[in-house]
Amino acid sequence: MKPINEISSVLTPLDRKNVDTDQIISKEFLKRIERTGFGKYLFYHWRFHTDGTPNEEFVLNDPRFQQSEILVAQENFGCGSSREHAPWAILDYGFRVVIAPSYADIFYNNCVKNGILPIRLQEAEVTALLEKGKQTPYRLDVDLRQQSVTGEDGASYSFDIDPYWKEMLLNGWDEISLTIQYDSYIQAYEEKTQQAQ
Repeated sequence: MKPINEISSVLTPLDRKNVDTDQIISKEFLKRIERTGFGKYLFYHWRFHTDGTPNEEFVLNDPRFQQSEILVAQENFGCGSSREHAPWAILDYGFRVVIAPSYADIFYNNCVKNGILPIRLQEAEVTALLEKGKQTPYRLDVDLRQQSVTGEDGASYSFDIDPYWKEMLLNGWDEISLTIQYDSYIQAYEEKTQQAQ
């Protein structure tokens, strides 16, 4: 995974509550076995009309947000089924950070396991960010090491994250990479076990 420390980007304001994983990546796009290639299906039924043409009113089709790496949404983001394809689609599209007041627990864990930083801020703070982002492109600086979010106007917010997940994201480790850090201990244990037989 790609390490995350500092991300500076215009935010994408998705001003919706209870966005479930079927809206993030619809079930008909889950047939792929790779982790890549899902970005083009992110929020597909919101991004496109039934004839396949872009829905110009949907925020991801606004050219001001085309290179955004920070998605801001309302409460209970990632609810619904536990499909890991949802964070795959978010990451493949280009978002490295998601900010919301709350997340479904499984979705939150799937994010950090796949290299996305999910930040919880207070509802009022998220609402303020959404309003600023809807008025004009609004740049945020996210600093994982300092656990801070700072807007281009100087507004600053702090967030909490479990030290375990923080270390994994800072180093770009998935759980397999983390296990490999203990390779010498694993080998010593295996040798000891073989000698005892």
